[in-house]
Amino acid sequence: MDKILESIDVSKLTTDVVGFLPRVATALLIFIGFLLVYRITRPTLEGVLNRANFHEALVRLIVRNIYRYAMVIVGLIMAADQLGVNIGAALAGIGVAGIAIGFAAQDSVANVISGILIFWDKPFVVGDWIETEGMFGKVNNITLRSTRIRTPRNTYVVIPNKNIIDATLENYSKHGELRVDVPLGIAYKENIPEARRVLLAAVDKLDWLRKDPQPDVVVEELGGSSVNLKVRVWIDDPEQRQKTFFAVMEACKLALDEAEIQIPFPHLQLFVDNVEEPVWKRAAELAGRA
Repeated sequence: MDKILESIDVSKLTTDVVGFLPRVATALLIFIGFLLVYRITRPTLEGVLNRANFHEALVRLIVRNIYRYAMVIVGLIMAADQLGVNIGAALAGIGVAGIAIGFAAQDSVANVISGILIFWDKPFVVGDWIETEGMFGKVNNITLRSTRIRTPRNTYVVIPNKNIIDATLENYSKHGELRVDVPLGIAYKENIPEARRVLLAAVDKLDWLRKDPQPDVVVEELGGSSVNLKVRVWIDDPEQRQKTFFAVMEACKLALDEAEIQIPFPHLQLFVDNVEEPVWKRAAELAGRA
């Protein structure tokens, strides 16, 4: 131990430490300066984004995550440069690590980017009733990775944001009142205006339906077995969409039964010609020629 102490040039070591201290102090000041810049500019940046109608979650992501960590990383790099660290090699290492992480977590990254697009474009917000990926429900929460909805069955469904961006989405809350279409069919022999009168009287008894716009009944197509009608009614709350569909269907069926208007089931009509006589006649002609 004594030999080790004797080999150390205390004077030179003291000189090196004293000479290095200003660089350490400068590095600390640079890093603290970047932290102060972040604290000073954060309220202003948040205010600008809020005034631009950015979603609150997207504002938090940009300012308190991306902007914050960017300032910390740049501050550390600038401070390390003052201490003589090879910044080029460090940045190259960080770049290689970032590429590796990106490949390993590409699905998660795609979901995060899709989440940012949802916050930016706002195809729906929390509280809207939407249908996508074959699921219908109320949006309970939107995160950067997924969207969570509550279905009419009271189930909780988590849908990755990438799936929502890539699929067709229908928003039932975007424009207020909602139209519900209920298909029905009547026999060809029935009178369409009379069926329309019966159906409109039936749906008029459902008190939660809107009176303006008024319900109506239109001919959708002439089907193979029936004249296909569509009963169209309007509601205020998208949550009542399925309830309304089932209630209108039942009310219309009962009303048509009471009015003795036939609802035909699918059927196929065959016409068979008697070919026995022409066959024998032709056979006789052929025999006479022989």
